[in-house]
Amino acid sequence: MSTFKKFKESQWYGIVILVLMAFLFWAVFKILSPDNFGSSDKVLIYIKTAFIYAVGGCGLYFICVMGPFDFSIGANIVLSSVIAVTASQYFGYFGLIIAPLISGTLVGLINGLVYMRLQISSLIVTVGLSLIYEALSIFAANGKEQVLDINLRAFGDYPWNIVVAFLAYFFCGFLLKYTKMATYSYAIGSNEVVAKNMGVDVKKYKILAFTLCGFFVGVQSILTISYGTSMTSASNLASMSRNFTPLMGTFFGLAFKKYGHPVVAIVIGEIIISLMFNGFVALGAPTTIQNVITGIALLFIVAATTKPIKGLVVK
Repeated sequence: MSTFKKFKESQWYGIVILVLMAFLFWAVFKILSPDNFGSSDKVLIYIKTAFIYAVGGCGLYFICVMGPFDFSIGANIVLSSVIAVTASQYFGYFGLIIAPLISGTLVGLINGLVYMRLQISSLIVTVGLSLIYEALSIFAANGKEQVLDINLRAFGDYPWNIVVAFLAYFFCGFLLKYTKMATYSYAIGSNEVVAKNMGVDVKKYKILAFTLCGFFVGVQSILTISYGTSMTSASNLASMSRNFTPLMGTFFGLAFKKYGHPVVAIVIGEIIISLMFNGFVALGAPTTIQNVITGIALLFIVAATTKPIKGLVVK
């Protein structure tokens, strides 16, 4: 077996591909817009936003690897961020951290319980629940924009944003490598009937997946409100746009999970998405063109992650 063939079958091949993709996107946009894109300061900003979305992508991974989706994470982010600001006014950093973690986790648990109870499409369930969560955010914010105190914004910039984000990544990696959660999630995603016949409590692990997703969305909410410094309550599914960037990172994780590093793939995938978004902004492309390119990229990634898989290898 040749050296290249051995490398291609190794777990590092996928990571190298992702890093090369990120460099390629950076180089293309840097050539096209040398003055407005790709300086070291701007790259740090691109990475900063990518780290935020990657946390949510890690949470979504537990759900998507089984087959369902969660389209309520945008509403969860809005609600948890509003609650975080309110709690921080009374309890400082303690409230800023604990409140969104509890809120996000409870929303995830509710999603899982309702989804398993109704036994209908997860898309329908989570979109319907999004309307409820948005309404709750309006009540929680009393219809006003919630602004985080200037003395409580440490998690919005380096180095504390990295600390929080990487704690979430390591926790996700630990769950995927050292717990039954990963094994059973992959088994359910591969063939739910077979997994159930083998004794896997499918209902339990699907609810747990939604709950874990909610927890990671809670962490993302801490980073989101700290970076953006303010949050406005949403209505009429206005929060839905917050779903897709984390979801695209999740698809990177699904596409490259065969190499054994889904969390790394999610993080680098979000950096690639961030480079794309900011590259088009630097070029002055209209929002409609950006949406078209983003939609094409999303369809391409989905197609790559939904190819039929023969057998299942769990590492």
